Amino acid sequence: MPPAGRPRRRPTKQSASRPSLHWVLNAITDGIAFVRNPRQDLLATNALGRRFYAPVIGDGGRTPNLARFQFLDPASRDFYPDWDLFAEMCVAIMRAEAGRDPHDRALQDLVGELSTRSEVFRTLWAAHDVRTHGTGTKRFTHPEVGELVLAYEELALTAEPGLVMIIYTAEPGSPSAERLRLLASLAAEQPAHTGDEAATHPTLP
Repeated sequence: MPPAGRPRRRPTKQSASRPSLHWVLNAITDGIAFVRNPRQDLLATNALGRRFYAPVIGDGGRTPNLARFQFLDPASRDFYPDWDLFAEMCVAIMRAEAGRDPHDRALQDLVGELSTRSEVFRTLWAAHDVRTHGTGTKRFTHPEVGELVLAYEELALTAEPGLVMIIYTAEPGSPSAERLRLLASLAAEQPAHTGDEAATHPTLP
């Protein structure tokens, strides 16, 4: 028992590197599919998801993080036309995750970083709004295809507690569906990668 009298938590290692998980992602070809963790890290995507989230993924290197993009990258205000709404949702989700695991050091570090560098984040975090958003509709402005109005569903990965798969789709026959098809055709032109690479690089299939 540690000095504070609280049982020591066994650290949970989250992984999105299982080949079967990538097979599932890559089997989704008409929608954007990706896996994220409680800290908003973008761990894995399908081909369409990589093309869609190109502004977030950037040049690679550091694991792409949706919260850092939201609050620290000016490009997010173009990508998210409803930026204020996205900011509130992002912080509310992080608040919910912090409540589930108050000892998540990586999440605490991210909150500290964003609080230091973003006044908007700091203000929203202080509001203590806690919400989860398992389904809904969001609007994006993609640099290649323009406005996309997409429905989303969030699916918990029971084999990897804490990880969720999120899938964005467009209403059939809508202008967004046409634009999503165009983006999928652009994604199909990207070179394929091996499954081994996918296990170690969050931006690969």
